[in-house]
Amino acid sequence: MSSRGSWLETTTETATALVADMSADPWGRFSPSVYETGRLVALTPSLPEHERRVDFLLRQQRSDGRWGGPGDYDIVPTLSAVDALMREQRRPAAAPRVGDAAARGLHALTNRLRDNDSLPDTVAVELMVPGLVDDINDQLERVGSVPLPTPKGTYADLLAQLRSAVAHDYPLPDKLLHSLEIVGPPAQGAAFVTPAQGTVVGCSPAATAAWLGDRAVRDEHDPCVRYLRAVQDPTGGIPVAAPLALFERSWVLSTLAGIGVRFHAPPDLVASLHAAFTDEGAAGGWGLPPDADDTATALLALALLGSPRSPECLWTYDTGEHFACFPDERTPSTSTNAHVLQAIGASLTPELPDRDRYVAAAGRVTRWLAECQQSDGSWRDKWHASPYYATVCCATALAEHGGPEAEPAVRKAVAWLLATQREDGSWGHWDGTAEETAYAMRTLLHPAIRAGEHAAARGATYLRRPQAEHPALWHDKDLYTPLRIVETEILAALHLARTTPAVAALLEPERIGAG
Repeated sequence: MSSRGSWLETTTETATALVADMSADPWGRFSPSVYETGRLVALTPSLPEHERRVDFLLRQQRSDGRWGGPGDYDIVPTLSAVDALMREQRRPAAAPRVGDAAARGLHALTNRLRDNDSLPDTVAVELMVPGLVDDINDQLERVGSVPLPTPKGTYADLLAQLRSAVAHDYPLPDKLLHSLEIVGPPAQGAAFVTPAQGTVVGCSPAATAAWLGDRAVRDEHDPCVRYLRAVQDPTGGIPVAAPLALFERSWVLSTLAGIGVRFHAPPDLVASLHAAFTDEGAAGGWGLPPDADDTATALLALALLGSPRSPECLWTYDTGEHFACFPDERTPSTSTNAHVLQAIGASLTPELPDRDRYVAAAGRVTRWLAECQQSDGSWRDKWHASPYYATVCCATALAEHGGPEAEPAVRKAVAWLLATQREDGSWGHWDGTAEETAYAMRTLLHPAIRAGEHAAARGATYLRRPQAEHPALWHDKDLYTPLRIVETEILAALHLARTTPAVAALLEPERIGAG
């Protein structure tokens, strides 16, 4: 067998095994979150394995006293961890190191808010930050310490209104259930809340814990308590959302099928995507409302797998200019609109009802995406910290479905990618990472683009080296890593490198057949 044939066979086996593993997993594989773990430590100390969650927070503290990612991405996890550990240090059995960590975190937080009060564009940040600052200040007031300032750009008044509404039994919009913990004590037992599948509120461990309260988590037979115990990983960490099966499955399947990897998709797995749809589309996980991003990506995956369904539900999100993820969203998403463009493009069969309407929408989205492109040729997005994610979404969608109107934007994106490759062959916003390198390679090697073969070969060589853990780059309430999705992106990038003759010819002969 040729080296190329060996690589294709190995890729098929790897992809089929990954898909089979995903099909058997209703939860999805996601990295743990400092923010979410901190909320369980603060809200439900009676939940079994509390000490393990505390230890997780202590291990995750950085040498500078903060928690979380680079740039502005430290503020939410640091607030959550400091609040949790300050509460924990008042418990009779608290270890001395808890107080030390809380003090270091509070000092770092004070300096952070004094020197820089900017916020990341993460989920509900404008409500979570003032709520957490208030919680910490309540504890500081008890000991007569100086309170923390509330950063600019937050909506403390709106948060107060939401808390008052819940206290008076007024329901919140469905999309706010994912962050129900921000409501505080009024969230406990709120009558308008019905746990999805009887187990989880808003697809969120923290929201579920806030609704249960500390006394209720002592009932080991409660389905929500079983959920909280099951979602914890061996390190003691809690994911920022779970389960997210539809999200994970749609991204993995659309990526593999989109680049032509051969793999077996079990019929039950395909059926699970169809079953997730309502008239408004599909939601990423239990307890979340449908949204345009998951809807479009699931539609794309089903079309690529030969099991298409009507894209009519996408009209729910049409603003007339672009497509919103949710009604009344704060920030539009470039990657969501790229996925909508791909879903429409994959659905444009001659017999599609109201076809002209979809063609017109594709043109509007194409123009909107081109207008959103940064001056350097990249795109930015609210669902990911790295411009390489938004750029692979937008550039490949435009190259495939944007027509001649999109060609200048695609060329600018290619030029940006070629200009930003690192010396070791990687790409990355802060440091070179396997995930971001895979995005850059998938852009350059897309069949409708095919540029920068030497750069892609250097990227492939980088990906073949042993890699560290994938840093958290995806946006939710905290940064997180969707592990199967990232693994799929790396597999896809290497597959494209091995099956693009000009790139394969540049790789070392002994590596061409490597698995």
